[in-house]
Amino acid sequence: MKQKNEQIHTTRLLTYLLIGLIGVLGLVCLYYGSSVAPGSRRYDDTDSRLDGSDPVFGGFSRNRDLVDFLDEQGYYLEVPKSIPICDMKYSELIPCLDRNLIYQLKLKPNLTVMEHYERHCPPPERRYNCLIPPPKGYKIPIRWPVSRDEVWKANIPHTHLAQEKSDQHWMVVDGEKIKFPGGGTHFHYGADKYIVGLAQMLKFPGDKLNNGGHIRNVLDVGCGVASFGAYLLHHDIIAMSLAPNDVHENQIQFALERGIPSTLGVLGTKRLPYPSRSFELAHCSRCRIDWLQRDGILLLELDRLLGPGGYFAYSSPEAYEQDPENRKIWNAMYSLLKRMCWKVVAKRGQTVIWSKPLSNSCYLKRDPGTLPPLCNSSDDPDASWNVSMKACITPYSARMHKERWGGLLPWPQRLTAAPPRLEEIGVSSEEFHEDTKIWHFRVIEYWKQMKSVIQKNSIRNVMDMNSNLGGFATALKDKDVWVMNVASVKMSARLKIIYDRGLIGTVHDWCEAFSTYPRTYDLLHAWAVFSEIKERGCSLEDLLIEMDRILRPDGFVIIRDKHSVINYIQKFITALRWDGWLSEVEPRTDALSGGEERVLIARKKLWTDGFMTM
Repeated sequence: MKQKNEQIHTTRLLTYLLIGLIGVLGLVCLYYGSSVAPGSRRYDDTDSRLDGSDPVFGGFSRNRDLVDFLDEQGYYLEVPKSIPICDMKYSELIPCLDRNLIYQLKLKPNLTVMEHYERHCPPPERRYNCLIPPPKGYKIPIRWPVSRDEVWKANIPHTHLAQEKSDQHWMVVDGEKIKFPGGGTHFHYGADKYIVGLAQMLKFPGDKLNNGGHIRNVLDVGCGVASFGAYLLHHDIIAMSLAPNDVHENQIQFALERGIPSTLGVLGTKRLPYPSRSFELAHCSRCRIDWLQRDGILLLELDRLLGPGGYFAYSSPEAYEQDPENRKIWNAMYSLLKRMCWKVVAKRGQTVIWSKPLSNSCYLKRDPGTLPPLCNSSDDPDASWNVSMKACITPYSARMHKERWGGLLPWPQRLTAAPPRLEEIGVSSEEFHEDTKIWHFRVIEYWKQMKSVIQKNSIRNVMDMNSNLGGFATALKDKDVWVMNVASVKMSARLKIIYDRGLIGTVHDWCEAFSTYPRTYDLLHAWAVFSEIKERGCSLEDLLIEMDRILRPDGFVIIRDKHSVINYIQKFITALRWDGWLSEVEPRTDALSGGEERVLIARKKLWTDGFMTM
């Protein structure tokens, strides 16, 4: 009888196992049946190049519930052995700044207000499902600081700016290199001399534009190839050099190839993706912006971005030419800025410098009905992601009233000091300092992991894809790098702390492509980014392909996330060609750890024309 019961038990166990196996196979069949449905994304097993007029479009059609269920049960779906290579004509693709997409989707942007230079992202079914190839002859970029003055021509094979701006010394073609003498439209003889001239106009001690560390963050609009920003670095000033992808379409690409902090953007209809009071100085050197349009809305956007007592340095014919047309523009601009309570603090040669008021007192003394009006008290001046500009003046809060520079300490003390605006985001001084300590330790551990492969000056352009309070960038202060700190839309209120620390950054939604050229960053740091977009239902695979687009060959990714997320990402490493070097560890648990974490560091290989260079 006992033997019979054992046989029955064994039979039932085998039956349950068989039913379970059939269930799993059924789910897998269901997945693969849906994965080849029309319009879905599918990879070939071969390393194919996409020919013809259309690349592969469409998002991954995997059922997230199924993926999560199988991950939890220990089953992992098959991932591609390779990812297709885009056609070479897409080697400079910026998905959300692709004007061809505007035509294809039959959008009708208002050209007079620069809407065609603003972000227009492809819908999920039209996203690129391929790796962006480097141009023919691409080389590992020249390293900083040499790169400030020269880059490989093959990496950005565009020489029209050298010809168009030859009299202004923007750039010069010299054999296999493009060289940058440091000139600009209004500083033909060098940005270094121009910067000293600005300091002299403002009567700053020692002719130093940083004014003892009080001038740290600068916004340079219409920056060209960013030589102004390049030479500011020597003065311990960091500039967000900004220009659109316009007729001078490769200017920001050159700037980033040189290793200069810069980004694509335009003063159009949307607020720039920065919080209020982010900059101590704004600069426009022949930037060809119509500042008087739409009731001065673009000057009012600068007003929002400048801190108390901030400066606007303006070099343009309107400031010095005496012909009737330029006089008319100057008088109208002077009148507008006077009504905004700005004052001319210096004027010399081709340049005029205005100063923003320190307090609300001037605004309160204006006659009733004076334009532009003050913004409504319900307006959030720090909201900047996909927010329309407003033709109104942002008044100071009671705390900022009459505090020059917003109560910030001079650089470099402000980097590690708890800024006054911490209380606006509900973070205590103790939490701020603890965050700084944790990231200091974390970065030390990262560099220990990479010490066998990292070389001197091999990393220059760094992006922190989830910047939080800026602790990661602060921990890199002794390295010759700059960091683009990216705050998610959900955490965008914290970006003001980044700027208060004397760092730079932007707001971004990682469910979309970033506004930069391919191959522009040496290191991407992604802390909990994949978990966050997964919770929102966005594609992890799309983000991996986007990271590959903006990562330079020989560059590194540091991904810190949940164990299950790291396991999933690892399966794409070979297909992405990120297996030039690989390390995975379980880090020490700290106050910022979101449960069980892993750290994956991978290095992108250099490959051209579909072949990898070892």
